[in-house]
Amino acid sequence: MHLDKIDRAILRALQDDARLANVDLAGKVGLSPSACSRRVHALEREGVIRGYHAALDEARLGGAVQVIVMITLSGQSAEKIAEFEAAVARVPEVLVCYLMTGVHDYLLRVAARDLADFERIHKERLSPLPHVVKMESSFTLRAVVNQPLSVPA
Repeated sequence: MHLDKIDRAILRALQDDARLANVDLAGKVGLSPSACSRRVHALEREGVIRGYHAALDEARLGGAVQVIVMITLSGQSAEKIAEFEAAVARVPEVLVCYLMTGVHDYLLRVAARDLADFERIHKERLSPLPHVVKMESSFTLRAVVNQPLSVPA
């Protein structure tokens, strides 16, 4: 989908405040409310806008400890990858899972209440994942940069 100047302005405005009423969004980007609504729906239909989310405070919701877990599988066959990915998707403490290139096959971001909770997650949820031969964990101290993708100018 080709994004013009108005589409990009809509995306930037929604990144700043996804709760913006359509009439307010239209005013910000210089369109009528109906034209703005049509553009937003087109961006949603094309998958440019995948959804609208609230930014939650993970620490206040029981995820005070963030852990980066690097996982290596016993092989990279399509079957092993599919089995691992299906299983890891069912682990509620896994916030993000990336398939990687390089030394490790996957990088996970895991939320835990505290160190004891991460030990439980490691033992009960991560270690039994299929085809895992190696796990390395690093505990985050704080986020230095945590921002959404910038809309191209």
